[in-house]
Order: sequence, then C-alpha cells, then structure tokens
Amino acid sequence: MSRSADKPATIEDVAKLAGVSIATVSRAIRTPKKVAESTRKKVTAAIARTGYTANAMAQNLRMKRSQMVMVLTQSIADPNFPGILIGLERTANERGYGVLIGNTEGTISLEENHMRFLSSGMVDGLILLTGHLPVAGRPQSPVSSFPPMVAATCPVDHLDIPYVGTDDLAASKMATEYLISLGHRKICYVSSGSSDAVSDLRQAGYGRGLAEAAGSIPDWVIQGDGSSEGGRAAVERLFIKDTLPTAFFCYNDDTAIGVISALQIRGYRVPEDFSVIGFDDIPFSNNITPALTTVRQPRNQIGEIAMGYLLDGLSGGDSPPGQSLLHGDLVVRESCGPASN
Repeated sequence: MSRSADKPATIEDVAKLAGVSIATVSRAIRTPKKVAESTRKKVTAAIARTGYTANAMAQNLRMKRSQMVMVLTQSIADPNFPGILIGLERTANERGYGVLIGNTEGTISLEENHMRFLSSGMVDGLILLTGHLPVAGRPQSPVSSFPPMVAATCPVDHLDIPYVGTDDLAASKMATEYLISLGHRKICYVSSGSSDAVSDLRQAGYGRGLAEAAGSIPDWVIQGDGSSEGGRAAVERLFIKDTLPTAFFCYNDDTAIGVISALQIRGYRVPEDFSVIGFDDIPFSNNITPALTTVRQPRNQIGEIAMGYLLDGLSGGDSPPGQSLLHGDLVVRESCGPASN
C-alpha cells in the first residue's frame, strides 16, 4: 500500500488494507470483543502497517474518556509517595483506569509541561499532591478550566477541591501530649521552614498540645527544612545557646533522623539524654538506632479514598465531602523516654 511518508494514516487506509468496512475498523478499536477474532487480527495488522495507532488514540479522546488519571507530585523521591501511589493505583485498576505520574520537581517549568499535556484531553482527572492549583506562581485560571481534581496529603486553598489526608493538627497534638506524659516540659519543635498548609497544621498541633497541658509550657520552635541535613543543622544551632530542650518533636521523620544523628555525633544518647519523635513513619524510621517513635500516616488509605472520590465524580456519583481527615497513629518505638535531668 503506497502512501506519502508524511501523510497521516486514516481509518479508510486501515479498512482498505484489512479488506473490511470502516464501521468494522471502528468496532475493532472501540469494542474489540464484539468483533470476530479473525477480523480483529486483520484490523490489528493493518493498524500496525499503516501507523494508525495515534489516530486511534485521537478517536478515543473524541469520546471524552481516556480512562487515565494524572497524579501531579512535587517529588517522586518523597518517601511517602510510594505508599500513596499504591493506594491510588489499586483503586484505579479496580475501576478500569490507568495512572500517569507528573513529577514537577517543584519547578514551574515542569508543571507547565504537564499542564500542556493535560490540556490535550489525554487524562480524565487529576490527583494533586502538590498543595496548590496548577500552575504555581502564575495567575490562576478558573477551577472549571481544569479536569476534575482531588487533593491528597496537602490541601489546596480552594473550597471546590476535595481533600484527603491525615489530620495533621490532631496527630501533632497527640505526639506533643505523649512527650508531656513522659515528663518533658522543654520540648523543641523543629519546623519544616515552609508555610504550606501541612507545615502550619503540624506546628499548630504542637502549640495546642502545649497550651492544653497542665501548667505553663512555653513553645520552642527552631527552623529546619524538612530534610535530615536540616535536622542536624537545627541541633547545631541549639548547642550554641545555654539552654537545651529535653525532647524534640520534628516536622517529619527525615528531620528527626538528622536530629538523632547530630546528638549521637556529640556523644549524647537517645532516649536517655534526649527524646526525639518524628512524623510520617517512613520505611527507614524503623531501621535506625534507636528505632524512631513517630506518627504513622495511612498512606495506602489516603490514596485509595482520594482516587475513589475522583472516579465517583467522573461517573456522576455523589459529590465527595470537602475534607476527609484520617487518623494518624502514634507508633512508639525506642527514641522517646522519661525526661532526663
């Protein structure tokens, strides 16, 4: 079959090569189970020879359904991401959807690239793990200009976007109260150094735990950056002062691991000299010495519920609640003990 190399294949080309009607080719693409196997093989072979695959994809897009969902995340290296993705994909697969991952690396340019992909109509919905509407740092388009969206792990500042995540405020309050129950009155919170909603909620939970304790316990916040290096640097800054805490509550597990490392390098023992508690329960938190006491996020469940809400909306189901906050579990291991003198 002679055809200009730069001329895109058409459904007529496929039908002619396969020796069937255009309607049969269309059925073989859209509902292959309704076409005889021998005919389907002819059509498949003709598609392969003519290079009509892209055209078939375009036809599916004209049906307004791609059966694909994009997950937009700032970093696939985030240790929380795999657990959330497992939940997202589990629900998507059960309901006949595929998942695409858009990794922005926290940059506007990559986010814009994914937005151009979204504008092509190749996904039906969007799961936001970024904490903001696309595209960050630019004038925002109306939410109605985006595909249906659900935010997970970090809420988006928009009432029309459902959110699924851990109850960060309640979980942080619980962690603070645990340290108080061990006799600690000098509890330093090592923050993330950012002002996103999750960071604010975790610090607010710490403050509420102190405020509701018996007696007066002053808050004591030192800035980290959410990394183990930031945790180590925070401890070093504390040691140039005359007063030290007896316990550290850290924004996340990475920070807590850095705090423990810095204390051990200086010859201190955890938990005999200082107690340290983290947040997230990343896989590595149980493999350090001492094993880290932390707050466990229900990552699989967050992913499953978020994807369920999105797909329910796509199928015309009931609107999801504005927020679905899940309980974080306190995981007591070895890094916390009674307050030392």
